[in-house]
Amino acid sequence: MSTLNVLLHAPTPGSLARARRNAVNLLAARPSAEVLIVANGGGVAAALETPDAATDPLLRLCRNSLTAQGLENPAGIEEVEAAVVTLAEHQAAGWGYIRC
Repeated sequence: MSTLNVLLHAPTPGSLARARRNAVNLLAARPSAEVLIVANGGGVAAALETPDAATDPLLRLCRNSLTAQGLENPAGIEEVEAAVVTLAEHQAAGWGYIRC
């Protein structure tokens, strides 16, 4: 069986909470899966306000959203240049996309 690669898109605070739960549940059911949570828009501020040790290593913050909202990333959560690019590149590489 091939590796399951799942991209969870979290553009709002509510979707970030769902993406975090989905990531935990997916990895519990399929421990070998690769999961990324990509946060942009309001999901970025929510990620910074509510850190989560279990899922933050899976999280990627959109640098464009950080800049647009005047936010800093003192927690050092991994950043990507643009969420749209990361989402498109991973989908092109065969990752499954789920908007949470």
